[in-house]
Amino acid sequence: MFHDYPFMISALTIILLLTAVASATSPPNYNESLLLPQNMPYLRRDTNSSVLNNTTSNTTSGSESFLWIIQDTYDQSNFFDSFSFFTGDDPTHGTVNYVDKATAFAHNLSYISWDGKVMMKGDDTNTLQTGQYRESVRVSSNTLYNTGLFILDINRAPWGCGVWPAFWTLGNGQWPATGEIDIIEGVHDNEHNQVTWHTSAASNFTGTIVRQNNQPYLNCEGSGTLPGCGVIEWSQASYGPTFDAQGGGIFAMKWDRDGISVWNFYRVAIPKDILAGTPNPATWPNPTATLEPAGCDPLKYFVNHSIVFDITFCGDWAGNSYATSGCPGTCADRLVDPTNFVNASWSINWLKVYRRQNVVGVVSASAPPLAMRLPLLLAIATMTAFGLNVL
Repeated sequence: MFHDYPFMISALTIILLLTAVASATSPPNYNESLLLPQNMPYLRRDTNSSVLNNTTSNTTSGSESFLWIIQDTYDQSNFFDSFSFFTGDDPTHGTVNYVDKATAFAHNLSYISWDGKVMMKGDDTNTLQTGQYRESVRVSSNTLYNTGLFILDINRAPWGCGVWPAFWTLGNGQWPATGEIDIIEGVHDNEHNQVTWHTSAASNFTGTIVRQNNQPYLNCEGSGTLPGCGVIEWSQASYGPTFDAQGGGIFAMKWDRDGISVWNFYRVAIPKDILAGTPNPATWPNPTATLEPAGCDPLKYFVNHSIVFDITFCGDWAGNSYATSGCPGTCADRLVDPTNFVNASWSINWLKVYRRQNVVGVVSASAPPLAMRLPLLLAIATMTAFGLNVL
């Protein structure tokens, strides 16, 4: 009871004040028109696309309510202490030399900028001999995850002829037995981000996916010659120079028993709940891509994932597609000149991982809407997560 815990009185007071403020404020409407910068090739979000037909609310089919509670935050204060540097050969056969942490910092490939940005980049200062590999970085989170809401705020992502970056999650163990989720990935000067899933055999994808020779990739299996299930973003500003020019934005990936979904928000259109640290995907616009659980159980085929950032060059995708990319010369020739890689860098504000916290209780039909009750529910869920009895 509260009389046994005097400090709870102050907490309750704060909760009630937050609830009062929420009750006096109308919930945000993210369907309202947004004023976007001019002279930029933005596309209107297509809410009728078949790939955008699955948004999940924060209520399960069994009427189980939950909130997304912060689990981990990675930013200038802890990023490079929370990620390990990969130094092996590139599994995608890139012409890259992944360096360790000490080398990355010594060669200015990883650092915290003067304004607090987490920076990772490929070498853009050294002229190479033909056939020589260019230095770059690949880092993986020390923490492994099984489900979560992953939200990345970036100012820029790498791009350029011969460049192949990715922000992804990778299962621990033999690939692709525990799955792979590619959230940001592209090559060259492409303008469209590609979201891709890779799994072991027997996982069946349902949805709209990338086609090759007019044939869809109907199997997410990543072994052999199968490239996985890919969904190309509709927006011309989701990757490459236009994405950087409009200030970057937010990428979010929700992975739970209801499936795996990915969103991309321009800098001027980031939902207010994300900025407030209380994300609620149920109120967001439809996702860019969704892997539904009916044909591919997200808890079975995606296990023990680390978060990965990398920048490679040429290789299986950027190298094999170079001749038809419109880029000059060959990928091997491109690699020699360091000035070709001035845009091959990540600039990260923060990365946050949220976990689902069930909310148990009975709500009267006359209770205020969820948007008005959210501060109270969030505070209760947070205290419950820390083992505090608030009732």
